[in-house]
Amino acid sequence: MSGPNFEKMDLIPVIAQDDESGDVLMLAYMNEEAWQETLASGRVVYYSRSRQKLWRKGEESGNVQELKSVFYDCDADTLLVRVNQIGGAACHEGYRSCFFRKIDLATGEVEVIGERVFDPKEVYGK
Repeated sequence: MSGPNFEKMDLIPVIAQDDESGDVLMLAYMNEEAWQETLASGRVVYYSRSRQKLWRKGEESGNVQELKSVFYDCDADTLLVRVNQIGGAACHEGYRSCFFRKIDLATGEVEVIGERVFDPKEVYGK
């Protein structure tokens, strides 16, 4: 099976997109171990750069991503995963999408365009 080229770089960017709506949910990274576990389990696993370990999406929050399909780009160094977002939120701040802030190009002001699905303090205790 062809796929991402981890020989080119250890970590590759992964765009997560809702399979049903097409909404872009988040951007994260995978190493080869996360890629293999994702394929084997059918649930998306990332590599956390800040924690320096595998990040099984939803392991704390319950908001897991069920893998529906995978695409990779022409250079084999970026993935697009289409997912079923279980639990309603992909963002650790409690929003459906990590892209919940919109910048008004005319004024430079930021607008929050979404509602929180959960309170991160209750879920993560932080």
